[in-house]
Amino acid sequence: MHTPTVIDNLLLPRWLLPSDWPQQGGVPVLARLAIDAGRVRSVQPAAQAPVPSAAAWDAAGTLGLPGFADAHTHLDKAFTLPRMKEVQPGLLGAIDAMLNDRVHWTPADVRERAARGLQWAWECGTTHLRTHVDWWEPDATPMAWPVMAELAQEWAGRVRLEQVSLIKLPLFEDAAQAMRLAKQVKATGPHALLGGFVHSTNWSEAALRNLLVAAQACELDIDLHVDEELNAAAVGLQTTARLLREIGYEGRVVCGHVCALAVQPEAQALATLDAVARAPITIVSLPATNLLLQDAVTGRTPRLRGITLVKEARERGIPLLFASDNVQDPFCRLGSFDPVEALGTAALVAQLDEPFDTWSEALCRSDWLQRAPIARPTLVGAPADLVLFTDADRHGWPSRTAKRVVLRDGHVTQGDATPFLPQ
Repeated sequence: MHTPTVIDNLLLPRWLLPSDWPQQGGVPVLARLAIDAGRVRSVQPAAQAPVPSAAAWDAAGTLGLPGFADAHTHLDKAFTLPRMKEVQPGLLGAIDAMLNDRVHWTPADVRERAARGLQWAWECGTTHLRTHVDWWEPDATPMAWPVMAELAQEWAGRVRLEQVSLIKLPLFEDAAQAMRLAKQVKATGPHALLGGFVHSTNWSEAALRNLLVAAQACELDIDLHVDEELNAAAVGLQTTARLLREIGYEGRVVCGHVCALAVQPEAQALATLDAVARAPITIVSLPATNLLLQDAVTGRTPRLRGITLVKEARERGIPLLFASDNVQDPFCRLGSFDPVEALGTAALVAQLDEPFDTWSEALCRSDWLQRAPIARPTLVGAPADLVLFTDADRHGWPSRTAKRVVLRDGHVTQGDATPFLPQ
């Protein structure tokens, strides 16, 4: 039976349970989920007696999470590494390698690679994926842009695909041009967002202001690469927070990377996070790519980790997500579009406590990408999009998570559910 009406004895993380959920030995008791018409109708503590039904599963303590939101990827670049001869270390070296490879791109090439990435994401349990698309010219739409729009339509109902225009900041120096770019993005559809690359090498407060103002005028949400560097003088994040207040921005802004926080004086970094907590900003951390690109010099072991201040952000109530970022391209030769891998890396690099009970939230909160995030998450009433980790336990998670059962709208789409079936 691959469409259960009940999943009994499922172990859910603390962040997904009501505050008064019963515990036993300091651990939340197992849950019983009732599923009807593809949605979770109720979540209650599991009873001692099993549900007598051929369509009832006994999860026997298996760990479960909602479907994932992979909030920051680059489908247009994915899987390009095998055709590159040599890539110089660091972010700028990766950019040079990608620019050299772009001359070989065709719509068919981009489509094949991006579709492969979406298939991998679907198989691992991702329901919401956001991709950035390099946008280099002010008057020419990137080849990959319409390809992503087509894929968003084709994958609707399976993976919600959003696309972000990754535009270098100098292209927003002219306010009229900034508005034209924003209107082009707006015309793509509701799944498109305005984005930019904000870095000390191209820094301009005026250009950043023009970007934000244009997005506000076009009612666009924003997704920025910000301070992707270990330069203590970088001010992209703190300026973004200030400008949003000044213009009264009403949408949602995602700031990815923000590595510079990790090398700034403590008081400065924490003051910036205090300002971010008062703004409509979600932070996305990309631990794998930042480990590989930051403090990268040929023949020298890196001294700095490159991850942003994730614990301090969470302490301030700032929405924070971990994501895959680049996959098998010059920016990151590893990856599989499985955001659980990103959390596994972060758990080690940032020394995270309770990855399952606490930090798994940073993989699942797709509402943190929206204008009005919900106050407290719940499975009740939501689609029965679930990921069950059949080999993992709460102490070692996310170790042993490759083997999993994925449900979409209550139907098994990946993995072997046979152990859950009535004997």
